[in-house]
Order: sequence, then C-alpha cells, then structure tokens
Amino acid sequence: MNNITQRLENVKKLQAKRWENEDHWDDINDLLVKELDEILLIEPQNTAALINIGAVYSDMGENEKAIHYLKTALNLGSEDKNLFINLAIVMVYMEMHQEEYHEYLETAEDKLEDPLTFKAYFDPNSQ
Repeated sequence: MNNITQRLENVKKLQAKRWENEDHWDDINDLLVKELDEILLIEPQNTAALINIGAVYSDMGENEKAIHYLKTALNLGSEDKNLFINLAIVMVYMEMHQEEYHEYLETAEDKLEDPLTFKAYFDPNSQ
C-alpha cells in the first residue's frame, strides 16, 4: 500500500471521529484540511483527496471552496459516487437551481463509491 493511500485511509478515519468528538469539530476539520492539502501538494490530481477536501469545506460552510475542489475532481474525470453526491449537496447549500443538482444525484445512482472518499454532511432542515 502506498503512502498516499494510507494517508487517505487515515483521513477517512479521522473524518468519522468528528461525530464522536463534536467539541473538537473545528480542530479536526483544520487537521483534515492540513493533511489533504499536503496530499494534494504531492499529488495535485488525486481525485479522492479533492473530493474529501471538498466535503470538509462543505461541512465547514465554505461552499465556494468546496465546489472548486469538487469541480476539479470532476474535470479530472472522477467517476466516484461521493463526488456527484457532494456536488449536489454543495449546490443545494448554494441555493442553485434544482435541475442543476438533480442531474448530479441521478448520475450518482449508477456510480460506485471509492472506499477512500466520504460524503459531505447534509442537513435537509438547514434551508
């Protein structure tokens, strides 16, 4: 297993721990961003890292940054289910037109989830 794969697995584990440690939510998000930024310095076209940093920024409410990273992964040809779901989530939060994000949700239905990526948090009551 290469170093980047191991680091992405650790990122995914740390991301899952945020829910158990909500008192440290911001600190954990900062650690996630720092680690993902470092991975992207080594492999700028690593779509799993791009999808995950987009999810973290979405969770932080920084939707402009989130959509930038997610669209970069899309432009690199990622077919990851979580990419399309995360794009839809960010677009809902940005109050874009339904047709725009429904297309991503429909595309996601036929895709597989990369085991190294995760979904952004979505609160349907936040709108």
